[in-house]
Amino acid sequence: MGLTKSYHFNAKQNKIAEFAKAFAHPARVAIVEQLVKRGNCVCGDLVDVLPLSQSTISQHLKELKRIGIIKGDIEGQRVCYCIDAENWVAAKQMMTDLFGEFGHNCC
Repeated sequence: MGLTKSYHFNAKQNKIAEFAKAFAHPARVAIVEQLVKRGNCVCGDLVDVLPLSQSTISQHLKELKRIGIIKGDIEGQRVCYCIDAENWVAAKQMMTDLFGEFGHNCC
């Protein structure tokens, strides 16, 4: 969604959209699955298990970090990535709340 239209929606709606966007690409889902499974890893670890180039994985990591799903700590010349627990819980709660609002009253 363009920035010019996001102001029409409240902060929660915009945040849910950002989290949903993070999971809108299967490579990002695979990266998150690896981080959940491993706890943490560097980009090179992901290159070893995913059918993507280092530069592609780096771009996906950058987007996941920008949205707040993951965080990265610098270790020497490498960045070690892991799930950002606080944002993970917040995202889970927002999605649970959204999906829980459906009352099965279909047209």
